This record gives sequence, structure tokens and C-alpha cells, in this order.
Amino acid sequence: MEKILDIIEAIAHEKNISKEKTIEAFTEALINTAKKLTNAQNTFEVNIDMDTKSYNVTKVITVVADDDERLEAQKESFISLSEAREYDEEIELGDELRSEFVLEDYGRTAAANLFRELEYHVQRKIEQDLFEKYKALIGTVMIGTVNRIDDKGNTYVEIGELKGVLSQRNRIKGEKFKRGDTIKALLRYVSIDPDLGMFLELTRTAPKFLEALMAREVPEIADELVEIVSSARIPGERAKIALKTDEHNIDPIGAAVGVKGVRINAVSHELSGENIDCIEYSPIPEIFITRALSPAITQNIKIEDKKATVSITGDQKAKAIGKSGINIRLASMLTGYTIELNEVAGVTQAPADSSSEHHEQEKTTDISALADLFK
Repeated sequence: MEKILDIIEAIAHEKNISKEKTIEAFTEALINTAKKLTNAQNTFEVNIDMDTKSYNVTKVITVVADDDERLEAQKESFISLSEAREYDEEIELGDELRSEFVLEDYGRTAAANLFRELEYHVQRKIEQDLFEKYKALIGTVMIGTVNRIDDKGNTYVEIGELKGVLSQRNRIKGEKFKRGDTIKALLRYVSIDPDLGMFLELTRTAPKFLEALMAREVPEIADELVEIVSSARIPGERAKIALKTDEHNIDPIGAAVGVKGVRINAVSHELSGENIDCIEYSPIPEIFITRALSPAITQNIKIEDKKATVSITGDQKAKAIGKSGINIRLASMLTGYTIELNEVAGVTQAPADSSSEHHEQEKTTDISALADLFK
């Protein structure tokens, strides 16, 4: 086994993992092999010198009191104080005795066990690196190619070194993919399954997917000049997103929508035509809820704890509720308040038309009321 460390370096290069991780795997393999050849309860230490391309394994025996119960249960790992002092009178409780353990003495059995253990631990290090790599990418948009679709509607996507799984419940209603399609999805989790191994759980229905797509399309959001405070979605139908900025020269809504709606339309197209409402956030709950219920016009809002009672006229009630209750549901999810509508008498005045503006202009040109000021 004199060339084993050269093999370790070759494995590190071939598997594209660091030399340090490969050495860790080799160390664990040596210890496990030594335990299999002797006793699983034994304690071993490994020292590796990459400069001289050498290593050694030592068995560690701990000195304990003469009446210690471990002397019977784990006699190969512990030695009594009185017995240890037969070799050295200065030995104390807790000291450790070391003796070299030579794997070569066990012949082919040791070599076979070592290479099996090494293969296993190297693979674990590779999986650990992959897990950490993709764990850091949770919450970001992944792009991959559809590999297959099973009979349950689960879509399997090739993404880098791992496969992604887009389950039917994480897919926008009505979406259909075929093999070879390139799709975008949000990485939710990195999971390990006995059958699938390590895989990426993807989603296209989470509000965070909408936020991630907005960040890709809107530079002001990516540069954190505009902040997404919250978002809410009914996937494939409608969404609301609350935006704010501390920059006085930036309009958060205009930045998100883009010239002629080019930015928001690009996101909507990716979400199968989902209608996206951009709302300017306000720290004042009443104002925020009023904006969230747009296009309905509210009369009054009373807030108690996390419940908002909204007074609204009959002609605005349908707009506030929306088709199948979508608008009020989204407003509630967006603001975090339970919204209850209270219909009041009256009709909400429509914005003034051109004739009323002309009438207003005629009124303001009459300066007779100011005559007394110049007497």
C-alpha cells in the first residue's frame, strides 16, 4: 500500500473534490478498516504526511481505574492503572498508551476492506459538497432541461450534477412540458430519497419564484434600490407584489413595470400569463390595505389586531372581492391582515370628467371674492 497516497491525489483530481476532503475520506476509511479487522469498539488515530507520502495508524488504549466497568466491556480499548504501571510507574489515570497498527499484516483482507471503505467515504464527501453547493442556492431560480415526466405528473429536470423534481402540485395549473423543454423553477429544498438519491425539489407556484423572476428582470430590484416587501399569488391567475424604495429619484412601480410594461410582461409570460399587480408599500396599514384592494375604492378602514374591517359602497364591493374572491384573498395574503368587508350606503363618486374640470376652471377664474382684500 505504499502508493496509496498517490492514488488519493488521483482520486481528488478525478472526482473534482479538494485534496483535504479526500484525505479526510482516507482517514475515515483507515479507521473503519482497522475496527473491522479488530474490534468496532477500539480507538484508532491516523497520521498522514503528504510531504513524505507516508501514513501510520496507531491504536489508542486509555488508562482507567482498576474497578472501572469498561475494563470488562471494552478490554481492548482500556487498561487498568495497576497493569499500566507495570510498564511505567509514572502513568496516571486518563493517560493514553499508543501502539502501531500495521494494516499490511492483515494481507489482502485489509486491502479489500480499505478500498471499499475509501470508495464509500469519497462518495459521501462528493455528496456532501454537492449538498452544500445547492443548499446555498435555495431560493434562487434554476434553469434545466426536462428529462422525463412520470405517470403522476412529476417532471424530472436535469440541473448540473443533480436531477430536479417538479411535482404536479408545484407546477402552475395548465402547464404542460415535454422532454427536451428548458424550464425555470425556484429551488425549494435539497432532499435525499432512498430511491432517487439526492435531488432538488423545485417549484413554480411559490411567491418567492415571482420575486426571484422580478429580480432577474428589474435591475433596481437586483441592486436592492427597490425592495420587494411582500408578494402573494394565485398561481397562473393573478398576483400582487408590494414594493418600496428609499431612493427619491426612483419610482418603484415604474421600475418594476418597465417601459410599456416590458419588464412585468416578461415575468407574466414566464408565469403562463399570470396577471401581476404592482403596489407601492406603505408602513401605515390602512393605506397599505387600501392599495392592496385596488381597483376597489374604500371608504373607511378599522383595524383591530390583525383584522381589518373595510367599509365599502355596494358598487365597489364586487371589485374588492374580485372573481372567485381572488382580489380580497390576495390582498389579505399580501398585507397579512384578515380583511372583512362592511357594505355601507351610497355610491363612490367616479373621477371628474372633462366637463367638471371646465366648470372648476370657470369657478377659479372668478376673483370677486378677493375684492375686499384690496379696499
